[in-house]
Amino acid sequence: MFADLLRRMTAPEPDLLPDPDSRLALAALLVRVARSDEHYAPSEVAQIDHQIAKRYELPLAEAVALRENAEVLESEAPDTVRFTRAIKDAVPFEDRETVIEALWAVALADGERDHEEDTQLRLVASLLGVNDRDSALARQRVARGD
Repeated sequence: MFADLLRRMTAPEPDLLPDPDSRLALAALLVRVARSDEHYAPSEVAQIDHQIAKRYELPLAEAVALRENAEVLESEAPDTVRFTRAIKDAVPFEDRETVIEALWAVALADGERDHEEDTQLRLVASLLGVNDRDSALARQRVARGD
């Protein structure tokens, strides 16, 4: 299952991913951000489950299963660029800020603002075509609980 998805994500000219695969790619990106500081906190895991359930209108059990699959995919995937390319192709530009908000929600879930997570978020935002200002505004909205 993951081998085929990884092969498609790493192809020189990747095809658009079907919806289940783009969901898995986004979930794996959420996991990658949470793991980027070498501390995968239970609060981050819970936030990933919440973000997946909310975004895709899934029952919590399905969101948990998707996150568990995403954890495996994230550990096997070569780099962040592949995930963002898949997401960029699957998510319209006007909706990418909500992806950044979800990523900030995960990064801030443990109550700490970490340099590694900040760096990862700057990279991802740039790769998704979201500028630093809009990413900072997304972070501020998440921090305020908007």
